[in-house]
Amino acid sequence: MASLIFSLLARLPLGLLQAFGVLAGWLTYAFSPTYRRRLRSNLEQALGPDEAARLWKQAVGEIGKQALELPWMLLRPQPDLVARVVRVSGWEHVEAAEAAGGGILFITPHLGCFEITAQYLSTHAPITVLYRPPKQAWLQTMIETGRAREQLRIAPADLTGVRALLKALKKG
Repeated sequence: MASLIFSLLARLPLGLLQAFGVLAGWLTYAFSPTYRRRLRSNLEQALGPDEAARLWKQAVGEIGKQALELPWMLLRPQPDLVARVVRVSGWEHVEAAEAAGGGILFITPHLGCFEITAQYLSTHAPITVLYRPPKQAWLQTMIETGRAREQLRIAPADLTGVRALLKALKKG
């Protein structure tokens, strides 16, 4: 049932999903005291109390957007995803590292729609991505399917995955 819902969500226009995401973020915030408490605590730890007090309302909507963008990111064709990239900063550093030889290690934060990063990079060169399986087991298949692209390999964030990552780095 969940995969059907995600499949249907992935067919909607991204802007509509984002609007629904803002609503979903606020509904979750309104009806979950645990979520409210964690969000406030995490923001204060990351930003400090003053900045957290200023940005928490924006964060509620953005977290909802991120949640509803996930089916779109994982279940759409890769060209659709990459076409949404409007600006890439620092690409000259990637080119310089490639020219120097060896592999490149990207460390990416899980902020915003982080899924696009690996999708975009894999259109330029093979990439191996470490990931932690989701807490909800029913999401596992969708995530693995959505991340399985031609030059994108996924590996669990454990010793097995680290070995795969080191092997990929040695190959350049």
